[in-house]
Amino acid sequence: MSKQFLAVILAVILVFVAIFAFGNKAANTPTSGNGSISQHIEGLGQDHVTLVEYGDYECPYCGVYFPIVNQIATQYKNQITFQFRNFPLTSIHPNAFAGARAAEAAALQGKFWQMHDLLYQQNEIYYANNQPQNNWIAAPNPQTYFDQFATQIGLNLTKFNQDYASNQVNGTINADEAEGNKLGVSGTPAFFLDGKQINVGESAAQFQSLINAEIAKKTGKASPATNSTSAGTTTQTHK
Repeated sequence: MSKQFLAVILAVILVFVAIFAFGNKAANTPTSGNGSISQHIEGLGQDHVTLVEYGDYECPYCGVYFPIVNQIATQYKNQITFQFRNFPLTSIHPNAFAGARAAEAAALQGKFWQMHDLLYQQNEIYYANNQPQNNWIAAPNPQTYFDQFATQIGLNLTKFNQDYASNQVNGTINADEAEGNKLGVSGTPAFFLDGKQINVGESAAQFQSLINAEIAKKTGKASPATNSTSAGTTTQTHK
């Protein structure tokens, strides 16, 4: 076998390696694209109060707040609406944008909240167990895990992968980020109650206190939801 032939074979291999590496990198980093702000909303909102979270699926503090926010969204499901918007901190969380893509791709099949919950459940496991390697957060190519999640929640995998790489999904994430930047979001999680950013610590009681006060202001009546004693008003965000 000639040296020239070997050189050609080596060149072809290097090209394929470069294409594969670029593809993985592209899936994990922000891209251009304009879109509309996401509309991931749950709750009936009978008292016309809205709680919005700007979150990053890779952020450890967002993982800490995840069960608390779930509790609040469930407790006030009739009275308020809860909305989640993407704010991936890509400078410190290399797979954050990819996680947002997975959630937005699932949304196009009506399964946003199922993917949202799986991503944050894995976030909790990752940071609670000294960063195990079998997790999307630590993966060089997290899409392998996202495919597993998509199958788990019953998505059409072919469509999921197409949407995951689509300009529509990228545009939605970019629109969420732009809106967050406009509002002055600099770290996650960031919470807004009826358009005003609130500082709230890691307890359901503090959310309850602020939400009950907002409901009372809007309706002129006390909220029937439990209002526990507040233990502080400092939010810990990951910047």
